[in-house]
Amino acid sequence: MNKILVDSSVWIEYFNNGNPASKILSNLIDNNSLCVNDLILAELIPFIKHSGESNLVELLYSINRVEIHINWEKIIQYQILNLRKGINAVGISDLIIMHNVIENNLTLFAFDKHFSLMKEIHKYKLFEY
Repeated sequence: MNKILVDSSVWIEYFNNGNPASKILSNLIDNNSLCVNDLILAELIPFIKHSGESNLVELLYSINRVEIHINWEKIIQYQILNLRKGINAVGISDLIIMHNVIENNLTLFAFDKHFSLMKEIHKYKLFEY
């Protein structure tokens, strides 16, 4: 199984214990099957540090990190295809995450609906839970 990039939407639910997928994420952590990137860490860590949860910061930093190499032309093309297919309001950060998944042959674990919609256009793997 290839590595699973866990989006911030999943981590937030995991930290809040608000979703049945929390057990799945715990299993992925135990199996060392997941990874993060610096963009996802940048979305999560300020709020975690602000709430004083230093153990969570250590957990996130201990996970395998996938480097981000941005091809801005591809990001632009992804967004053009999204717009042509009626998928609006996808932020640049989510396009970068999707690009990171495609370029590194990862599987994405995310709760945001637009990732499911974009999967059909851009042909990447989405984790089924």
